[in-house]
Amino acid sequence: MVDRRGFLGFGAGAAIGLGGFGAALSNSRASDSANARIRRYVRLGRTGLRVSDISLGSSGNSDPEVVARAYDLGVNLFDSAESYRWGGAEKAIGEALKGRRDKVYLTSKTKAGASESRSEIMASLEDSLRRLQTDYVDIYFNHSVNDVDRLRNDEWLEFVELARRQGKIRFSGVSGHGSQLAACIDYAIDNDIADVILVAYNFAQDPDFYDKLRHVFHWSSIQPELPRLLAKAKSKDVGVLAMKTLMGARLNDMRPYERPGATFSHAAFRWVLSNPNVDALLISMSDRDDIDEYVAASGTGENSAYDRQLLERYAYMRAGNYCQPGCNACVNVCPNGVEIAEVLRTRMYDVDYGDRALANDEYAALGDAASACAGCTTQECLGACPIGVPIAEFTRDAARRLG
Repeated sequence: MVDRRGFLGFGAGAAIGLGGFGAALSNSRASDSANARIRRYVRLGRTGLRVSDISLGSSGNSDPEVVARAYDLGVNLFDSAESYRWGGAEKAIGEALKGRRDKVYLTSKTKAGASESRSEIMASLEDSLRRLQTDYVDIYFNHSVNDVDRLRNDEWLEFVELARRQGKIRFSGVSGHGSQLAACIDYAIDNDIADVILVAYNFAQDPDFYDKLRHVFHWSSIQPELPRLLAKAKSKDVGVLAMKTLMGARLNDMRPYERPGATFSHAAFRWVLSNPNVDALLISMSDRDDIDEYVAASGTGENSAYDRQLLERYAYMRAGNYCQPGCNACVNVCPNGVEIAEVLRTRMYDVDYGDRALANDEYAALGDAASACAGCTTQECLGACPIGVPIAEFTRDAARRLG
């Protein structure tokens, strides 16, 4: 799937452009700490909320001090979900932001199913409000939607209307990163049921990125619908938040090639935020170093040639190892019904993010779906991935790690 000769050629050129910075790692992060501050606030679509361009995601955090640090540096949008850290993420946000509610915007999420009742969804919201120590959230998302039937559920729409009347939510949204993302976002926009969408989007999901690297990568964009979806949302004044912006976030792999003020994360963030159809991004922050590095990228403008080199090198390193969110190629390939992309996402949380707790939790929610892979003899998934991810190997590994 990847031209190795092209890869080696890139490596030789990159030795000049990117080499020799291994010793500069500590200086790079020190520079980030010194410059850490939100410098840009953007209008989040028709909500009218002015949010920090780089905002806090909490899937990996339950420490109030992390939240407080982000607030002190100017972050004003704090994203959570009832499932993050078994409610611990919401509790940390609630604890850290007591007395500051009028200065911040809070979100939460619930996985409202196709048959979920209005009262069940309301109970989930009220539990989140208690943990967040507030009487309302600014945006409430139907979380991780990968089935249009979940959006067709009239109970969700009735819940949204009621919760708004009661002042418990201001705006509603849809979040997603699964194989049916395009269909779900199309439905949400066409039926005007979301004020904000939260979608997986990174440089490696942009067709323009690979178009310039055809001498090495022999595939077209695996998610050609995504740019259209973002533009469609913008045309309807629907707010657009991006997640999964670091393509697996294997930051340590890139440290030897970074230099002060120019890290891989900065390059990846600038790529996403340079898209006029993206308002802001959410990134999981779990310690002070993360916050300082990420926030330092706020308001830093267009990608440089050096940024491009960092992104290209990362793409080469991850080729065949990273399951792109929203790709539809492996859907219905498995005769045993294994949700391949979802299983690989849980494995990513463990292998790439180093977050075993999140990986275990998300895998358990799938019902140990990869158990069938351990004894599979047909392996009909072989060759199903257009970018060379070894599906059978990775799903079996997920079952061993998380089952």
